[in-house]
Amino acid sequence: MNDELMLRCDGARPLSAASVEELNDLCDRAEDRPESGPVTIHVTGVPPTGLPNALAVGLVSKWERAVRRFERLGRVTIAVASGDCAGTALDLLLAADVRIVAPGTRLLLSRVGGATWPGMSLHRLTQQAGAAGIRRAVLLGAPIEAERALALNLIDEVSEDPATTLAELAEAADAVDGAEAAIRRQLIFEAGSTTFEDALGAHLAAVDRALRREAVS
Repeated sequence: MNDELMLRCDGARPLSAASVEELNDLCDRAEDRPESGPVTIHVTGVPPTGLPNALAVGLVSKWERAVRRFERLGRVTIAVASGDCAGTALDLLLAADVRIVAPGTRLLLSRVGGATWPGMSLHRLTQQAGAAGIRRAVLLGAPIEAERALALNLIDEVSEDPATTLAELAEAADAVDGAEAAIRRQLIFEAGSTTFEDALGAHLAAVDRALRREAVS
């Protein structure tokens, strides 16, 4: 596993310019290295209730764009979570391709101004689990327990030994071409919002690319 392509995110730390810089730096390193292999993040922590003094819409926008960049990297991304996860920790967990959590992990939306934070984690939760599955979490701030998150497909595995599970996944990801993984991820993203007729061209282009690559290998 490549430690240079790993980031530890403490959700208890308020969002800051440093948070954006750290995530963009991880993405820079991933994009600068042509070989295959996963990008790994370790997340945990919940930010304090209330609004940090330095937080503004401009900073939130920069963070959301950095998370979107991470979400679309030309590599498989793996998140390992433990404990309660909210804020930046939840943002990155929901943006990863593969999600492993330790037993007892809970997903929560941060609380600001007497209600839950209305950032893009809310959007991803709804897209990935459906409105019915996350209403209580969004409207009431109820935590999503690990087994519930697994049932909602928000996570992929609850592991008693996350380190071993991560090592096994990293070995499998080493054999995956990053550019091809990114194409397939994009097809997944688009599948829920495009008709068969509109999607066909993109899928045929991906098929043609795969056939051409196989022919020269």
